[in-house]
Amino acid sequence: MPFPKAVRLVEVGPRDGLQNEPEPIDTATKLELIERLGAAGIRHIEAASFVSSRWVPQMADHCEVMTGLTRHPGATYSALTPNLKGLEAGLECGVEEVAVFGAASEAFSQKNINCSIAESLQRFEPVLERAKAVNVRVRGYVSCVLGCPYEGEIAPAKVAEVSKALYEMGCFEVSLGDTIGTGTPFKAKRLIEAVSRDIPMDKLAAHFHDTYGQALANLYAVLEEGIAVIDSSVAGLGGCPYAKGASGNVASEDVVYMLDGLGIETGIDLNKLADTGTWITQAIGRPNRSKVGVALAAK
Repeated sequence: MPFPKAVRLVEVGPRDGLQNEPEPIDTATKLELIERLGAAGIRHIEAASFVSSRWVPQMADHCEVMTGLTRHPGATYSALTPNLKGLEAGLECGVEEVAVFGAASEAFSQKNINCSIAESLQRFEPVLERAKAVNVRVRGYVSCVLGCPYEGEIAPAKVAEVSKALYEMGCFEVSLGDTIGTGTPFKAKRLIEAVSRDIPMDKLAAHFHDTYGQALANLYAVLEEGIAVIDSSVAGLGGCPYAKGASGNVASEDVVYMLDGLGIETGIDLNKLADTGTWITQAIGRPNRSKVGVALAAK
């Protein structure tokens, strides 16, 4: 199958990238990060998470972020809302798109959201109903699609089952997350083949972590299958608190460099994006995990 002509990048740095940072990051820094990402041409930014500040203290200023950001024409600023309480809080703060997250692993679902996969899907039903009533789109995430820290291998059929449930519930798009980054290109292809039997390819996204250095290879493999939406995080920020040693998301700069090299349109200015990665890692005292970002900064 030919590569897609264009790819939509979903930038998850402000949410997934920052949520586990141990030191508080002030709201102004988060807002500047979102503004810089928008100025680099990114049109889909996951900006906040409406979860309990007891569990994720870094996201306690979610409302200030959502109400304080400058909305660029044609850009979408989404937030994570795992339950009805989170959605209602998000709606009060003007969210226009939200996301719910399930898992393809029973053990991970229990550790992450304290319930079974079936229970998690039941919890999402009222969220989808309420969002639909107020014309807010809902994206679905599936964690552990290429491996689980507790169960090991995950069958593609199990991922397909959870993905199909989210899609049929009303999620406009399902993002497949290799949470611990253990996937390899052949497994990634098999995964997409299984899931795309039930869900149209243009309703799927790839959210691959780079723990084992496989994320770009895996993305190349699923681009060949027809995937045209990729989640990534500027400077490779982020990790997973439930997956020890998981280094986090694939770096947006590295993804854009690869897509540019393949002649695939993104609408993103790589230099501005790399400058943003350099800026945010210096601002929060973190290493820049983007190889492209580090190389450009050294020039």
